[in-house]
Amino acid sequence: MPTALNPEAEATARAEIDSKTSDPSIRIPGLVYCAVNKDGEIIFSHASGKTGLGNKTPMTLDTTFWIASCTKLITSIAVMQLVEQGKLSLDDSSQIEALAPELRDVQVLERTPEGDFRLVEKNRPITMRMLLTHTSGFGYAFEDPRLSEWSRPVGIDDFSGHESDVLHLPLVNQPGSRFQYGVGLDWAGALVERITGLSLEDYFQSFILRPLGIENISFFPNAQMKADLAYMHQPGKDGELSIRDHVFRYPLLPPKAGEEKRFCMGGAGCFGKPVEYCRIIAMLLNDGTSPNTGAQILKPETVKEMFTDQIPDMPRHCNEYTPAAKPSLTSTFPLVPCADDLTEGWGLSFSLSHHKSPTGSAAGSASWSGLANLFWFADRQNGIGGMAAAQILPFGDLEVMGCSERVQKIIYDGLGN
Repeated sequence: MPTALNPEAEATARAEIDSKTSDPSIRIPGLVYCAVNKDGEIIFSHASGKTGLGNKTPMTLDTTFWIASCTKLITSIAVMQLVEQGKLSLDDSSQIEALAPELRDVQVLERTPEGDFRLVEKNRPITMRMLLTHTSGFGYAFEDPRLSEWSRPVGIDDFSGHESDVLHLPLVNQPGSRFQYGVGLDWAGALVERITGLSLEDYFQSFILRPLGIENISFFPNAQMKADLAYMHQPGKDGELSIRDHVFRYPLLPPKAGEEKRFCMGGAGCFGKPVEYCRIIAMLLNDGTSPNTGAQILKPETVKEMFTDQIPDMPRHCNEYTPAAKPSLTSTFPLVPCADDLTEGWGLSFSLSHHKSPTGSAAGSASWSGLANLFWFADRQNGIGGMAAAQILPFGDLEVMGCSERVQKIIYDGLGN
């Protein structure tokens, strides 16, 4: 496939994005889209709209976004580096329990026939592979009604930034019994810290981000990144968007006196710039070596394993009903019903397509998202990847999702021509 986007397609993609961020009917206050090829070349980038609804500050490629669950990919890269080095095993549960006795002792939340809750023993141990594939039994309180109900009247704030809200949860499924999205990657990040003695921030910077030439992805944004931060938005009952307080405030505030060690949420904690995130995607497209700096981050066989479906006996049905325990944070899915037999697989921390997509990405392509409506993809067969980034809650905004898909199709069509 050609690696340069033709000018007509580039203009069409820009116009598609601008049409959603422009008056008189703004549907997306601001959006950044960036696409990259396996040579590390940015084949399309565009920043449109404002950093906040009604603001004068334009969205630019230097705008900082909370990338939320797009952090999971970086955490999985850290894990797989340690697997390559023989310091971590994907399937040795005894190693995991030695590093984290909490995972040895964690129990499973069950609802009784009377409608109450009880905690029961798990019937098998947890492995690192389970944590990376969301089959360990953990969930999220914002998605799982059982966790939300069980935790009240106090409740659980998945994005407080505090370890007690993120790691110290019961399981909601028996390990290995089913796929359910949850805090497994937060635990994976904690295990990276325990095996290396480094904070996840220091590990990311030393062994992944700086070797890739990335300067503006961090768990704790610096002063300039904070100054460039995009505002968070949410629709009201009438559907009209307005600015809201940031949902993930903890890392944006100054550390408290005596707070030497701050919790790094390996599942959702990073802030960054989409154009720099594309350097991570380009590295994966290039079999683990950065085409920009030449640094080998992962071995080719490791990347191949990450892009291999880890749960072939548990296909993820795209039409499966997924409730929203906290509708202010996520929508109930599916948003748009699809064929009952449409499924996806799961690699080591991201979704894998079972079929070629309508946008043009090949079967086996990877993708995932972030809570505030950010979406990335990596198509290794065609050597193309990219990211669309907004800051709108709840997750599942049809305007952002639709715009992202249309731009992706324009890019594929433009490269194909």
